[in-house]
Amino acid sequence: MWNKKVLYSGVFFLFVITVLTNVLPHLFYDELDGVDTIVVHKKERTLEVWHRGKIIRAYPISLGGNPVGPKRQEGDQRTPEGKYTVEWKHPNSAYYLALRLSYPNAVDKLHVKQGISLGGDIMIHGMPNGLGMLYPVFTYFDWTQGCIAVSNTAMKELFESVSVGTPVRIIP
Repeated sequence: MWNKKVLYSGVFFLFVITVLTNVLPHLFYDELDGVDTIVVHKKERTLEVWHRGKIIRAYPISLGGNPVGPKRQEGDQRTPEGKYTVEWKHPNSAYYLALRLSYPNAVDKLHVKQGISLGGDIMIHGMPNGLGMLYPVFTYFDWTQGCIAVSNTAMKELFESVSVGTPVRIIP
């Protein structure tokens, strides 16, 4: 049976991790003024934030588990390539905040084989809820189902600074 000291230590540890993963991004983010475009470079694993033709911020990213090439069907773990927009902002996702992209677009639909689903719900999001402190580990591999993942602090900056309708280009 668990002794109370071990149990309390475990509860305290979980509390500290929860506070750190949910509070720190709110303390250390910068609001970015005038974000007018997001550009994702899959090969370089970067997400750039642009204002009036200049990069104002760049973040390292993780992609889908099978990142090379465009997304062609649901479940292929590829991150799409092309021109999209931010469709809506999701404050209560399974990840720390999320920006849903307008995937699939008309070009994606031209390339789909009959009877194959392209999927959807492609987002730019933070770390899985409760795991934000593991961000340094998550940056060493591609782990999403096709989404674009950034640190929680980066996601807080994006979420507060990007408007619905902002163009997003995803480049191979």
